Amino acid sequence: MEEKSVRIYDTNTTFFRKITNTLNKLFVPTKVGINSFLISLKRNNLLKAYNMYISSNLPKDKKESCLKKYEDYYAIYLESIDKYIMESVYNNVKNGTATEFEKLALTNYYEITHLKDNEYLEYKYRKQKYLLELDYETINSSGKIKLRNKYLEFYINKMDLLYKSILKNYSVQLSDNIHTNKQYRNKIYLNIFDTLDEYVQKIISIKLEISKENDSTLLNKVYSKYERFTVGKLDEKDKLEKNVVLLGISRELFTHSLPLVVAEQCYIYLIEDVRQLIINTKNEEKTEEVYSMLLGILKEFNSKLLSTKIYWQNPKDREEYKEFWNKYNNEENDLKKEILLLKKELKDVYKSTNDYTKLIKYYKEKLVRFGAMRNIKNKIKFINGRYICNDRLSRNRVCRNK
Repeated sequence: MEEKSVRIYDTNTTFFRKITNTLNKLFVPTKVGINSFLISLKRNNLLKAYNMYISSNLPKDKKESCLKKYEDYYAIYLESIDKYIMESVYNNVKNGTATEFEKLALTNYYEITHLKDNEYLEYKYRKQKYLLELDYETINSSGKIKLRNKYLEFYINKMDLLYKSILKNYSVQLSDNIHTNKQYRNKIYLNIFDTLDEYVQKIISIKLEISKENDSTLLNKVYSKYERFTVGKLDEKDKLEKNVVLLGISRELFTHSLPLVVAEQCYIYLIEDVRQLIINTKNEEKTEEVYSMLLGILKEFNSKLLSTKIYWQNPKDREEYKEFWNKYNNEENDLKKEILLLKKELKDVYKSTNDYTKLIKYYKEKLVRFGAMRNIKNKIKFINGRYICNDRLSRNRVCRNK
């Protein structure tokens, strides 16, 4: 009689098991679920089109055709990630089965969507940036090194363009005379610094990781200035100092997106913030630290920006500045250079509409200590409707107004 044996299969390696795992990832969204079969397929098509487009050996007509194909695949790819958020993630959050990753993803998504009605251009760029970040984080957490390396060149290139577009949009808003509201403009300044901060954290760190030794000199220089602000809790002075560093970085990496006129406004915004911090700081030692920071900003502002400025609205201002800058450049004594800076700063403070009474007093006391200004005591008092002079000749002599 023939014996029949039962053959046992490893269910984890069978064809049907693999299909089941794939379908589970496709229909049961988790943090890994965004890297589903459909998104992977569209991403692969995009990367092939991108690599074909950046190929240097293509004729002009072929290049244009490849660009069109690349842009089409890019739109389809973003659409697939967008659809995932709206259908899968939204349903999970609604049903109370969402992971923390999915909850955060949906929250950030709606924050960006909120910009659509009033700031369409910012919405357009930020939504693309967000969808790319979401897929990159998924690839990064998957541990698939080959896939990540394959994706990085496209990712860095596209993110560079999006950050530049966002900053350029802010520059246009600041240059637009329609937006004169101070609160609105201050919000744009903060957006610029936040965007620069985000770029250094998220993009430069990746560039340093993948860049060749010869190409990383500028990146290392940029990141080394910023790195000390990534550790510990920052106080108000540290935050302002970090923004100064970020503005300096922008002059090296985003000269076209943040033109000179916008950079000048950003410097003035920071200088006003530092002035206010000097006024509000009660501790004498900390006040001196903030004052030293202000001197550093003023030096940078003059050397990197005002000294290279070509167009001035008032020719008289230009001539006055040239005279100041020649004196400052030719002066070798550090104390005398500081006095020149402080005197110019005092003139600028006098022109301001802000209440800088305490700051003016502080600056004058500095100049007196430096021997650049005399402290003349007021010998005249106003008593009973009359000016009374107190001097060595007469203790109660009436002063007449001429």
